Amino acid sequence: MLVIPAIDLRDGRCVRLRQGRYEDETVYFDDPVRMAKLWRVMNAKVIHLVDLDAARTTADEISHNRDVIARIAAALDVPVQVGGGIRTLDHIQAMLDLGVYRVVLGTAAVRNPDLVSEAVGRFGASRIVVGIDASKGEVMTEGWEAGSGVDAVDLALDMEARGVRRFVYTDIARDGTLEGPNIEAYREMGGRLTRAHLTASGGVGDYTDLLALQAAEPFRVDSVIVGRALYENRFPCQQFWCWHKKDEVDLDRFSTARLALRG
Repeated sequence: MLVIPAIDLRDGRCVRLRQGRYEDETVYFDDPVRMAKLWRVMNAKVIHLVDLDAARTTADEISHNRDVIARIAAALDVPVQVGGGIRTLDHIQAMLDLGVYRVVLGTAAVRNPDLVSEAVGRFGASRIVVGIDASKGEVMTEGWEAGSGVDAVDLALDMEARGVRRFVYTDIARDGTLEGPNIEAYREMGGRLTRAHLTASGGVGDYTDLLALQAAEPFRVDSVIVGRALYENRFPCQQFWCWHKKDEVDLDRFSTARLALRG
């Protein structure tokens, strides 16, 4: 089970939202680049970025977090994936040009499914991920602020048929709560998929949740995005890392552990 640290960007800072509510925000660090490098020192193999500002913009607006995203991608030696407000082929190309390894399409997959087909055809399945953010099984869009009327499993099956080979599946009700992931939702979706894999997201509170997710591997769950639990030092192994002396860590000396890039 690959653990992927999450960095949510808002106004150039590293924050976390509870259940996707912008009014329920916790600022963890003012310097997301330093945060990304710290996760890398702790042996992260992939970094997951969410541009919260871009998620609420129109397709014509350019997020002011792009500079931060570019600096994070340039600073690391591991893949960076980015989601939030990516709604056109030009947006995808712009992210890849910044050094991002792959992009996560959310609202665009619901509003314009053909875009996903075109993106997979142009950039390859390894570069395109579909993010499915669900509330009671319904896919939410526009930064989780609008219901779509689309069933999460139905969307996944359509996207898989269009060539998508990875989904980031988030249960919004669990996100940022530390109350445990929605294992049943992952089992339900993964049990219907035949080629794509799932990255779980939302609700992880401690290592027991990781063990529970590991039991869901037969249902195509092979990785998990973790945010608040890591920031709040809820894993015993973190005391053996550098979290408590993060201001003294050499952030340019990354782990020498073997890198493992997954699809």
